[in-house]
Amino acid sequence: MIKSWFKSGSPWIWLNAAAVSICLIMVIGVLGLVAVRGVGHFWASPIVSMSYQEDDGQMKTIIGEHVDTTVTPAAMAKSTGYQLAYNEDVLIQYLIKTGNRDLTGSDFRWVQERHIKSTTTPEDMIVVERREWGNFYGQLTAVKENDKVVATGDKMWTALQERLHAVLELHDQITHLEKKELGAINYALEQLRLKQRGLELKHAWNAEIAKDFADKKAAYDVDYKRYQAQLAELHQQIRRDSLVATTESGAELVIPLAKIVEVTQPNKMGIFAKIGHYFKKLGEFLSEDPREANTEGGIFPAIFGTIMMVIMMSIIVTPFGVIAAVYLREYAKQGFTTRLIRIAVNNLAGVPSIVYGVFGLGFFVYILGGNIDKLFFPESAPAPVFGTPGLLWASITLALLTLPVVIVSTEEGLARVPKAIREGSLALGATKIETLWRTVLPMASPAMMTGLILAVARAAGEVAPLMLVGVVKLAPTLPLDGNYPFLHLDRKFMHLGFHIYDVGFQSPNVEAARPLVYATSLLLVLVIIGLNLAAILIRNHLREKYRALEG
Repeated sequence: MIKSWFKSGSPWIWLNAAAVSICLIMVIGVLGLVAVRGVGHFWASPIVSMSYQEDDGQMKTIIGEHVDTTVTPAAMAKSTGYQLAYNEDVLIQYLIKTGNRDLTGSDFRWVQERHIKSTTTPEDMIVVERREWGNFYGQLTAVKENDKVVATGDKMWTALQERLHAVLELHDQITHLEKKELGAINYALEQLRLKQRGLELKHAWNAEIAKDFADKKAAYDVDYKRYQAQLAELHQQIRRDSLVATTESGAELVIPLAKIVEVTQPNKMGIFAKIGHYFKKLGEFLSEDPREANTEGGIFPAIFGTIMMVIMMSIIVTPFGVIAAVYLREYAKQGFTTRLIRIAVNNLAGVPSIVYGVFGLGFFVYILGGNIDKLFFPESAPAPVFGTPGLLWASITLALLTLPVVIVSTEEGLARVPKAIREGSLALGATKIETLWRTVLPMASPAMMTGLILAVARAAGEVAPLMLVGVVKLAPTLPLDGNYPFLHLDRKFMHLGFHIYDVGFQSPNVEAARPLVYATSLLLVLVIIGLNLAAILIRNHLREKYRALEG
């Protein structure tokens, strides 16, 4: 009975179904963990005030957010140095995000449950999200203007929100002037300097050109001084207001509003207020630049860099992969050499990605980029232009890494096109290139898109090669801006995969960075899914379009 059951093949079907189910459960579990830990970071947690007794009997108060709880068996706790009572079976500890790093030197503290005497959630507790030093937790005391108290008591919260809104608008104006207006002038002046240096190297610099350049520099200098005057005025206005708050120890701290992103009272928020705050913080995470060594703020530059690199990689790898596959399948003589090439292509797919990074750094950056600088950008010497890691070399390196996938997938698609289709086209008078272009390639396009989908999925998650050919911890400017030629292929960029590595393993504040690692990981998965879905929709459309022709 059992023998016949094994011969029927049913056990292998059930085994395959079990393996697929386990894989799905594991994938869903990982995504669920990442989603809960990452997305929950933006929810406004209540602020607790804990009174606890230290080992020496002294009573203290701690204020902050309850982040995590650990339960340690008594035997393990005693082995690590904790002194427990004979009737205590476990050691329960709470991780509290206390903030106030500029005062205490640490953002987090562990508190043992057995030492806690009382826990409350006072409504007047505030959370101050700062541009430096992380969050501040405490109680609002007063609002100041030019070091003079202008609001206390019931009026200070309304006054604080009004003045903070005005300060944030001033901060946006300052950022616009510094990045856009002054940035454009500095870029134009640098281009003038390079152009002047180029003319000097060609011995074409003369008095007439020098006068023209001097006039242009003078015009830029007028605009620069005008923007500097505006900046000075804005900085004077933004430094005017501040708030006064007290910590759990009673210490008083004056915080300039210019250094504040937001002030909230989570314990006073209702459910709808918390939902609104949640989506606001989520939007900031997706649209703003990082702060505090990438442990605060947003990750927009990393999102932009990842998508830009993947798009460029796709544009580069698709034509080369298709041309190579067409040659191997349609034109090359099928023999030992062709088989050897296919073996080499298949082996390239298994080469470690870091090897591609080393090759990209040595060949593309140093050799190719260095020679490009010598030929086309001698005026920039000794500073490199393309002879340094950047967006172009990262895209080409990943295109080379994913090229075998596109070649193999396209070849399989070409092999599935019936021979009768080719013969019919040739019989009707079409040339071989017309048959290939108008008939064979369109029918093989779903397979090409499959190869592109696999290439995008792999390239978007690669980190090791990118560390060598263009990705950095923090890119001050995006590769795409309003300065000619608009797309700057020589610039370094940020990447979601490297951002996860940097925040998770290189951050000086591990506990603060942990939620951002989960959130960024989830976002990277969603970006890859989005790019793949777009390619899958195109592939399905092409497959339906040419299904009737295949039949």
